[in-house]
Amino acid sequence: MGQINKTRKEKNITVDKIPSEVSDFVTHMLSNKMSKNTIANYNRYILQMINWIAKKPKDITKEDLERYKTYMSIERKYSKGSMYIHIKGIQAFFEFLKMDIARELKPPKRPESLPKYLSEDEMAKIFEVSKKDKTNGLRDYAILTVLGYTGLRVHELCSLNAEDIDFNERTIKVTMGKGDKDRIVIFEDKTEEALKNHLVNKTRYLSKSEPNALFVTAQCERILPRSVELLVHKYAEKAGIPKKVTPHVFRHTMATMLLKHGADIRIIQQLLGHSSIATTQIYTHVDEGMLKKAYDKSKPEYK
Repeated sequence: MGQINKTRKEKNITVDKIPSEVSDFVTHMLSNKMSKNTIANYNRYILQMINWIAKKPKDITKEDLERYKTYMSIERKYSKGSMYIHIKGIQAFFEFLKMDIARELKPPKRPESLPKYLSEDEMAKIFEVSKKDKTNGLRDYAILTVLGYTGLRVHELCSLNAEDIDFNERTIKVTMGKGDKDRIVIFEDKTEEALKNHLVNKTRYLSKSEPNALFVTAQCERILPRSVELLVHKYAEKAGIPKKVTPHVFRHTMATMLLKHGADIRIIQQLLGHSSIATTQIYTHVDEGMLKKAYDKSKPEYK
């Protein structure tokens, strides 16, 4: 295996000094308004790659990258999806440096996985157990209903301020969502009630640094995505849901149920904030039962 058996721990990046090329690349990504997650991930992938190859970026060769690809696949046992995003990050870096060494570094085809979602009964059980929580029930139930009835991304929910809620129009203004695009989402009566109850009780959660933050922690700080992920997992477990439940599963569930109940795919696209209809169309494949019903209802009658 030669190079492949280098004893390096990828998670513990040991590059003594971050190369200026990497710093410049991070600045480039920031100036192009790439998402914080993408910037953080690409930065980590590139530093791991440089650390393993043990060369300055300008001295790295095509052969070095091929060996690193083999290392990720055989030694690290990365999945196809993980390999794909690592290689995309590496390619973006060397393209920025105007080096063509990564152009032929082919990532494995990323498997298309259908989105995971819950049944309406499972969602109802999660809502019910959150209501009964004596410590944070009002806040948590409001968080879960917003996620479940609007399909907001978790970072969008965490960024909400009280003034973003319009109770007269029953809408939420989502500012600077994915792709830096603002949009309006709609909520229904259960979410309205949950939000009003939460806001009445919000004085005990008022953030000193961000008094307008809609959802904050017991430490009076704006709630973070990780905290929301943990509370979603907690209530799913309490509700006896054996599946892995995340805020994104709530988002997929909302989209799937809209489709199931007859919503037009373009309406779902608008509500979810997808820039391309192709992204939304994955929901047309998630439920075979829906397809059969639609076919039976619309099948041609050859007479």
